[in-house]
Amino acid sequence: MIAHLRKQGREVVSHLINFSKEASGAAVVEFALVVPLMLALFFLTLEATQALEANRRVGRLANQVADLVTQQKEITKDELLALMMIGRAALEPYRRSKPTITVTAIQITDEDKPKPKVVWSRSLVGDALVYAERPDDITELPDSLLVRGRFLVRAEANLDYRPMILWSADGKEAMGLTAAFDNISMSARQYYNPRQTPTIPCGNC
Repeated sequence: MIAHLRKQGREVVSHLINFSKEASGAAVVEFALVVPLMLALFFLTLEATQALEANRRVGRLANQVADLVTQQKEITKDELLALMMIGRAALEPYRRSKPTITVTAIQITDEDKPKPKVVWSRSLVGDALVYAERPDDITELPDSLLVRGRFLVRAEANLDYRPMILWSADGKEAMGLTAAFDNISMSARQYYNPRQTPTIPCGNC
């Protein structure tokens, strides 16, 4: 009788050990399936947060540049470059790509059907200041701002945002499906009135 009970006890212990091994194997498989998904969700959440922050900073950049320019009574090309560089610092610590900043002075004609004409316009591309729209060209302007004789400064910021998980430090372009998400275009536009004078001339712009 005792021997029979011992035999049954050994069988029960053996079954428990086998079950434990089988459960451990299932857990390993489940872990292997779940971990990549959890890591993917973590990095996507992290990247989405950074992208939203970068988009907010692009808006701050355009706002800051417009604010700085409209505080001037007049401005030069070098001063405009310096103000754009100051505004670009609003994107720090993002460094994976550089924004394009454009500042355009607009004079609205004093006539029955007013037209927004470019007075001067410059863009910061990389570290160089280049011509943007040509003087006397008709530019875009919201109807709500189209007031006869009005002078406005428009600041635009554009950024090709590069996600951290797809960014390559050596500058190699992404290929395949990742190329669709390699650059996310972000932009902002602000209009400001001059603060101290009716207009803001730029003699060498």
